[in-house]
Amino acid sequence: MRKTKTSIDSPRILILGIGNVLMGDEGVGVHVVNALDEAAFPPNVECLDGGVGSFLLLEPMQSVDKVILIDATIDGQEPGSVRRLTPKFSTDYPNTLTAHDIGLKDLLDAFYLMGTAPEVVLYAVSISGLQDMVMDLSPVLRPVVSKVAKMVTAEAAIPPVTVRSSPICA
Repeated sequence: MRKTKTSIDSPRILILGIGNVLMGDEGVGVHVVNALDEAAFPPNVECLDGGVGSFLLLEPMQSVDKVILIDATIDGQEPGSVRRLTPKFSTDYPNTLTAHDIGLKDLLDAFYLMGTAPEVVLYAVSISGLQDMVMDLSPVLRPVVSKVAKMVTAEAAIPPVTVRSSPICA
């Protein structure tokens, strides 16, 4: 995780990749933040591998103005499809069958109940289903990592970056 100091004029942004890299395509969000690992971010932007999500993400998410989430979804769309969503409550999120689904959604609902919710943008990457234990992304999802990384950097108003390939999805 990158620790950053921010300027008063710049909104604090957290780019948060969610997923389990041991379950193939389900880990696409983590692959995206890993691909951005060597990018030169301005001081107001932090990039974090959120793993399968939990209440451990409360502090990093509370300390920013905007959260850009990247996560896999099992939504019946063509695998590799990417949708930009702006969910407010857990019911606004696409259905998934992943272990982190409940904890992360509950965490975001808690923000709204406390009146401290950051702006949330979700890049939902469609996958065909959960895979057995495999660390590689499918051939369909490999090029999506670079595509989503570019979308995320544009969302964060970061100058375009050269995205490195994750060794797992190369």
